[in-house]
Formats: sequence, C-alpha cells, structure tokens
Amino acid sequence: MIQQTINNYSEAIQAIKQAILKSRYNAAVLVNREMLMLYFGIGEYISNNSRTGTWGTGAIETISAQLQKELPGLRGFAVSNIKNMRQFYEAWKGFIPNRQLPTGDLKVLFDNDIQIRRLSAGELETNPMLWCFVSVGFTHHMAILHKTSSEDERLFYIQKCATEFWSVEKLKYNLKSDLYAREGKIANNFAVTISDADFRGKALRSFKDEYLLDYINIEDPDETDERELSDHIVRNIKKFIMTLGSDFSFIGQEYRVIVDGTEYFIDLLFFNRRIQALVAVELKRGEFKPEYAGKLNFYLSALDTYVKMPHEKPSIGIILCKSQSEEKVEFAFRDTSKPMGVATYRMAKELPKEYQGILPDADKLMEVLGKSEDERNG
Repeated sequence: MIQQTINNYSEAIQAIKQAILKSRYNAAVLVNREMLMLYFGIGEYISNNSRTGTWGTGAIETISAQLQKELPGLRGFAVSNIKNMRQFYEAWKGFIPNRQLPTGDLKVLFDNDIQIRRLSAGELETNPMLWCFVSVGFTHHMAILHKTSSEDERLFYIQKCATEFWSVEKLKYNLKSDLYAREGKIANNFAVTISDADFRGKALRSFKDEYLLDYINIEDPDETDERELSDHIVRNIKKFIMTLGSDFSFIGQEYRVIVDGTEYFIDLLFFNRRIQALVAVELKRGEFKPEYAGKLNFYLSALDTYVKMPHEKPSIGIILCKSQSEEKVEFAFRDTSKPMGVATYRMAKELPKEYQGILPDADKLMEVLGKSEDERNG
C-alpha cells in the first residue's frame, strides 16, 4: 500500500513537472513572438525612413542614444541592433503576411502610430513555417541572415532551429559547415536497399557528406591509425554526437558481434532515435577502398540478426574516411544488400583557421545539453 502511494506521488510529480515545463515553454514562445514582431515593426519603420532619404546621416545613431537617455537600462537598442532590425524586416517583408488587419490586431507603439503586424493563433496553426519562424530567437535569426544567401536556405535553418532546438553554437557550427548544401548528399545505396520511402527520406536527412572534426587535433593525421582516431572521437564523444546530429546516442566503441563463434568488432556503434535504427560507423584513415563495403555489409547483417530489436528499422552503416572516389563507391555499392553510405572527415590540423574551434568547449557543451554543475563534477 505504501509503495502504491509512492508510485501515485511519483506520477503526480511527473505530471505537474511536465505541465510546468510546458507552460514555461509556451510562455517563452509567446515572449519571443512578441519580441520578433516588435523588431519587425521597428525595422519596417527604420527602413521606410532611412532608405528613402527622409532622415539625414547619423539618424540611427541619434535615435539609439536618445532611447538610452529616455529609457535608462534599455537593452537591445544599440546602433548595431537597430540596423539588425532593419535588415530583419527587409529580409522577411515578403514572407510575413501583409494583410489589412482589424484594429484590434494592431499594436500602436508611439504617438506617430507605428503599427506592428501581429500573427493570429489561426495563422500559426495553419502555417507550420510561420510557427517555426516565431519560435526562433532573434540572435538565431541574425546568425542565419548573416550567413545565408537565399530564402530557401534561411527557412531550412529556421525549421531546424525550431524543431531540433538548436543552440546558437549548434546553429553557427552548421552554418559554417554548410549543412544546407550537404545534408542528404552523402554517397549511399539507400535507393536500392531501403524500400520504405519515409524511412529512406529520414535516413538521407540524417547524414552529411563531410564531417568537420575540428576538436580532434592529431599531430600527423596521415600517419594515425583507425584505433587512435576512434580513441580521440570517444574522448570527445559529446562533441562528436553534436557533429553527427542531436538524434544520435552512443552505444559503444569496438562493439563486439559474434558470428559462428568468431568475434568481430565494429569501430563505433550508435542508435538514431529519428530513424529508429542502429548506425555502425567504420573509421578509415585514408581513401575509400571497395573492400570496405563488403566488410560493412557483413557487420550490418550480423547487427540485424543478433542485435537489432524487432520494432527497429534495418541497421545502417557509414564508412568515414579521408577521401573517396565517386566511381569506386558506386561500383562497391552496386551489389550490396544493406543500407550504407560513405562520408569524409577533416580534423583540426587540416581545417582553415576560420573553421577551427567552431564547437563550444566541454563546460559550455554540458550547459547546452542541460547538465547541472553537480552532474558535471561527477
């Protein structure tokens, strides 16, 4: 009876906890939506007056300084940020619905009737992309605007930020590594080995053609062996998972499978929650060789027979190597039966200076992942 009472309390605590977290999230989304639409409206006002010659030189500097005097402690209205608001409006003025709104939907900010377009709940429910747009913070928006060149590319990153809850650091990493151009571009045999179209699409979107391992600094990358590379990755496993994607969970290094009494070892084994499949990663220090495909095909057969759970999708294999020949990969995959792909990697010693140190340090990474100080200290 006591145990049942404890269980009931535990269920109640979890239910209340989830309600609190959901309420906090909804409140944060509402605050963010208000701020974005405020910045959009001010950006429109600034654009309309500064671009047409209505204001003279130095107008934004004057406005920023005067606002600081009239609203002491005001944050977010430095000259650079006001210019960001203008850029924000000019980049998205064709995307935000431009309709005649009822008076009740208009917000009058100042005596000269600056009116901010507000999005109704109905519009957000019927337009998932608008929901994503107002769910992403202004800092995220500006990082995207500064590093992208097309609306499709911007919307790609906005949707990723909104649905996968990217931190600013994660967003900047993916912008630097040009995820938009590379996601789904991995050399693969998915078209002939995965019949389920939904699973195939998710699998394609889960892998990139190149991974930047800028946190692995090996003195002579050309001389290192696969085990040393694997050890470096495991020592930086949280950063490696951020490189792969947030849906990956690490299962083990040198993962053992036994076939007919013989042991075989998979370099790295992961599980991907989105595609609900085991992912075997084979590390190679040099160029892709055709025999790698046959070996990985064998490993995947063993995983599907002895490790995969009944509800999971077929296991996927990734060969991570320094370089690849498109024709060799195509020929090597031609008669394989298991889904696999080939991606390349670059380490710190091989990256241009501007690519190095993109990911946060360990403490910052723990903070991003939601770890407390006690958890970090053991």
